[in-house]
Amino acid sequence: MPQDRVFLVVVDDSPEKAVALRYACLRVRKSGGRVALLRITEPPEMQEWAGIAALMQEERRQEAEQLLSALAAEVEEMTGALPLQLIREGDPVEEVLEVLAEDPRISILVLATATEGGPGPLTTALTGRHAGALRCPITLVPGGMTDAELDRVT
Repeated sequence: MPQDRVFLVVVDDSPEKAVALRYACLRVRKSGGRVALLRITEPPEMQEWAGIAALMQEERRQEAEQLLSALAAEVEEMTGALPLQLIREGDPVEEVLEVLAEDPRISILVLATATEGGPGPLTTALTGRHAGALRCPITLVPGGMTDAELDRVT
C-alpha cells in the first residue's frame, strides 16, 4: 500500500541534499508514503582521553538532532506528516546498507547527484560495488534540478 512506502533520504552536508529531500517530499505528497531522514555522523577519532571522545560524540549527536528537527519541520510542511528521523554513526555506505536491511518499510532510497566532480562518493559506492547488496531501488535525482523541474517530474 502507498502509505506503507518509505522514501529514505540521506542527510549529509552537501547542497544537493535539499534536492533529494524535496523530491522525496513531492513524491510522498503526490503518491502517498512517508519520508525518513538519515543522518550519519563520523565516529570520533581515537583520542588519548576517553572523556574527550565521548564529549565529541555527544556534540555530533546533538548537532544531528538539531539538523533533523529543522528538516522534519520542512518535511511536515510539504507532506503533512513528520518524517522518521534516524541517526547513525560510522561509515556512510555501511550505515545506509544496515538501515535498509533493518527496516522493511523503506522501499526507495533517494539520492541527489553532486553538481560538480562526479556523482558523489555515497552514490558511486551504492551504484557500483555495493549495488548488489541493496534490497530496494535507488532514485538518483540530478542535484542541479530546480523546484519547478522537480514539480514537473514528480
